[in-house]
Amino acid sequence: MDTYSRHCILELWECERDLLNDLQHMERVITDAALQAGAEVREVAFHQFAPHGVSGVVIVSESHLAIHTFPEHGYASIDVFTCGKRINPKKAAAIIADKLGAKRIYEMNVERGTGEMSIVDDF
Repeated sequence: MDTYSRHCILELWECERDLLNDLQHMERVITDAALQAGAEVREVAFHQFAPHGVSGVVIVSESHLAIHTFPEHGYASIDVFTCGKRINPKKAAAIIADKLGAKRIYEMNVERGTGEMSIVDDF
């Protein structure tokens, strides 16, 4: 089994605050991003916090997508981790950033499973 994987880490700022606090919307956005990127969804688990914020994970055959939102700051933390080269995590990440209306996007891409981790500009 090949251990090569890619991890796209996003910091999304100035997102639409109401969307960040809407559990059903967040679940739909993350699940749709996984599907549109070509991943096979296995399980979905999301939680609404009080007074605000949503955390969730979509488990896919290729690994996972996770989000933690801080509506009061217009901020979302995203991880898109995919094993192999079939699914590009950047595609799912771009869909999520767009759907949340992020105005500032900070991204780090890491190749994993090859020994030392490598931060790369693009996959």
